[in-house]
Amino acid sequence: MSDAGDADVPEPPASPSKDDEGSVTVLGTAHVSQASVDDVHEAVDRERPDVVAVELDEGRYRQMQGGTPDDLEAKDLLSGNTVFQFLAYWMLSYVQSRLGDQFDIEPGADMKAGIDAAERNGSGVALVDRDIQVTIQRFWQRLSFTEKLKMVGGLALGVTDPRTIGLAIGAAAGVLFGLVFTMFLAPYFGVADLLMLGITGSTTLQYVGAAGVGALLGLVGGFLFLPSLERLGQAAGGLLDTFAGQLAVSVLAGTAACLAFVAAGVSVGPVSAAAFEGAGVYAIRGTVGVLAGLGVGIAVGALLGVVLDAVSGDVEEVDEIDIEEMTDGDVVSAMMEEFRQFSPGGANALIDERDAYIAHNLHELREQGYDVLAIVGAGHKAGIERYLQNPETLPAKESLTGTASSSRFSPAKLVGYLLTFGFVAFFFLLVMAGVQNAFLLKLFAAWFLFNGTFAFALARLAGARWTSAGVGGLVAWLTSINPLLAPGWFTGYVELKHRPVNVRDIQTLNEIVDDTERPIGQALEDMFDVPLFRLIMIVALTNVGSIIASVLFPLIVLPWLAPDIGGVDALMGELVRGAENSLALLREVLT
Repeated sequence: MSDAGDADVPEPPASPSKDDEGSVTVLGTAHVSQASVDDVHEAVDRERPDVVAVELDEGRYRQMQGGTPDDLEAKDLLSGNTVFQFLAYWMLSYVQSRLGDQFDIEPGADMKAGIDAAERNGSGVALVDRDIQVTIQRFWQRLSFTEKLKMVGGLALGVTDPRTIGLAIGAAAGVLFGLVFTMFLAPYFGVADLLMLGITGSTTLQYVGAAGVGALLGLVGGFLFLPSLERLGQAAGGLLDTFAGQLAVSVLAGTAACLAFVAAGVSVGPVSAAAFEGAGVYAIRGTVGVLAGLGVGIAVGALLGVVLDAVSGDVEEVDEIDIEEMTDGDVVSAMMEEFRQFSPGGANALIDERDAYIAHNLHELREQGYDVLAIVGAGHKAGIERYLQNPETLPAKESLTGTASSSRFSPAKLVGYLLTFGFVAFFFLLVMAGVQNAFLLKLFAAWFLFNGTFAFALARLAGARWTSAGVGGLVAWLTSINPLLAPGWFTGYVELKHRPVNVRDIQTLNEIVDDTERPIGQALEDMFDVPLFRLIMIVALTNVGSIIASVLFPLIVLPWLAPDIGGVDALMGELVRGAENSLALLREVLT
């Protein structure tokens, strides 16, 4: 129930109309049905209850009445799952919005009808639903990893067609696999020489390496200093005003600079023509891997798109559903059962717990002597009535209002803990081996800069402010080895200080997604104008940048630093020596 001191939130009458126990009548409605709206008005006029209880919380009530929804507090972002909860909320809102559009009625009109009818008849109004943020938080944490992917995929299908999604997934996966295979796995399969395409000349490799390094530096520089993805769809004003055009200029500038460096034959510290020769080997193999992976990925992606298109085509269209049947008990039970099969845990948080929470509030009103007409979604009617008939079966209300436990096993958490253990063990063994402090300091500095650069660059790519991206970059070295933290949370925390986000953004996103006539580039640009979407992208890409850096560090940076102590083999030898020294020290302590 709401706080009595909040003037924007309705309250039941000061006292019931009689002294004995009251009653509760539950009316099940479809939230997007005109017939349900009519039923609500008729029921309130007929019953004239003391209280009309509606399936709303304070935030949704204020928004329905034209008030401003609560902003997302920056400190809430550090809870870790806030952005993902908004994704879940967006998905649920999108489905209901689609239904409302199909049947030309505003979602939640049945609840608004109950409030209007209560005011017309002089009845009190009670908001009996659980806070939507608590519900979504518990719902998200109850979903398995696969179920979360399905939900995000559902949103993607709303933005574009299945074939485009298939091609995008196939191309991205193909490029990634091709790059990893040719750069790091090819020697183990004996095909490294084949991938060189017969190019072995020293001078040629120097120029190829310079071009590759220059392109990479230009790409990173473009991410750091050029406009973000929000301008990807812009074309007005010429090529140089677009993100892609300015990024291309940055890549060309970096390439030209490195080629000129080789042509001049100069050497600055470790950077020389000979160093570019080694990079040329990886540049050729990487280019072959990217092109081959892209080709295979597009072919596989096209097949995946056909499959997705066929699957989505089998789904019954919304306009084929008789919306009035959604208030029928058998139809609703079948829909609820189908949802339970999709996600038993999600159904428990979204349906069962709310049944109990609403029933708690209705039972309290009944015990106070009120005659109550409860307006709830048809899917909740049976569960609420069961609890009202047997109130002793109600779970403790405190168990329905807290945040759900996140202690469930998660593969992502396991990987995070293993990464933390590996990072600490790596430095510990080097210390135990007696490696010089200068090398350890250089190693740590490389880890700091490598993680920070990737996190910062991808945060800027998502449109983060310089200060926000800078904070993410500064903490990336630590958060990348701590499974309980993520640099994106800190980037988002700072970003929220300047960019308020609230649930009204979800409706704006729904309108953009529903506009199928809008070009993808324009839709992307418009979505970046919505603070919620920008925040999601900033948090996500900052984290992705840190993850990429953590994966690439042992494959790229360690081999580059290893010559300081004799090469990769010598580095492995130091780790073995550190393990031996640790065991010797442990035996000494125990004996």
